[in-house]
Amino acid sequence: VQLQASGGGLVQSGGSLRLSCAAPGVSFENSWMYWLRQAPGKELEWVSYICSDERTVRYVDSVKERFTISRSRARKMLYLQMDNLKPEDTALYYCAIGNRWQWTTKGQGTLVTVSS
Repeated sequence: VQLQASGGGLVQSGGSLRLSCAAPGVSFENSWMYWLRQAPGKELEWVSYICSDERTVRYVDSVKERFTISRSRARKMLYLQMDNLKPEDTALYYCAIGNRWQWTTKGQGTLVTVSS
């Protein structure tokens, strides 16, 4: 399974970034897709997930109404639009594939740094 996240960078508080994840070779159509993150000194946490038919979308409370997850079946891409970023959003972000119960495989991460 190959998952590659990109789009991270340094942004000021209140700014926006859009993360992308390429998923070639993945059974994209049937998979639930996740965004995870790990902040310095903290455990890995899920940020958002979207089900295979896009009918179910969930966010961790700390990012609700600021982040938007989406996916493109045609391009086999997963996205995370992040608006109104806060310093506490600073983390290494990963995309992952899984099912309705949990993520199972994550790829390489992309670093997001939000300055105050």
